[in-house]
Amino acid sequence: MIYLDIVKALNKGKIKYAVAGGVAVVLHGFTRFTADLDLIVELSEENLDKFFDIMYSLEYRPRVPVKKEEFKDSRIRQEWIDKKGMIVFSFFHIRDHLKIVDMLVTEPIKFSEIEKDIEKIEINRVKVCTISNRHLRKLKSLANRPQDLIDIRNLEEIERINNENRKRS
Repeated sequence: MIYLDIVKALNKGKIKYAVAGGVAVVLHGFTRFTADLDLIVELSEENLDKFFDIMYSLEYRPRVPVKKEEFKDSRIRQEWIDKKGMIVFSFFHIRDHLKIVDMLVTEPIKFSEIEKDIEKIEINRVKVCTISNRHLRKLKSLANRPQDLIDIRNLEEIERINNENRKRS
């Protein structure tokens, strides 16, 4: 996983986050291509402050010229959503522009709900806080893009197989 350095830093910094999007689909067991890392980050000022500091320390910068203080202000974020249709806030790596991290600018599902069901999936001895299959399907249904609909079907199949395996054991 090319973004493992980010996950390690988020864990070390005690950031409240969950991996979502295509990477979460892969972590739940369905192989597919995805280039970016989608994150749901708890949107409290303290958490965002630490998150931005970590992203900067790892040489990631916002794709749009926005200061951390602006992003932390929920009223400003809401204005971006209302006036510009912003859904995600993107960071790119200053030396490898193909490494992109997108974070949701709202909580379509309250982070407190997501946090209850986070699955810690271990990769190379690093625990990756991953959105649950159920919550991932809900997010994907809200986005409702063609790839999301495919992902939902695959996640439902993974859930079915996991349930069958639990019944057998």
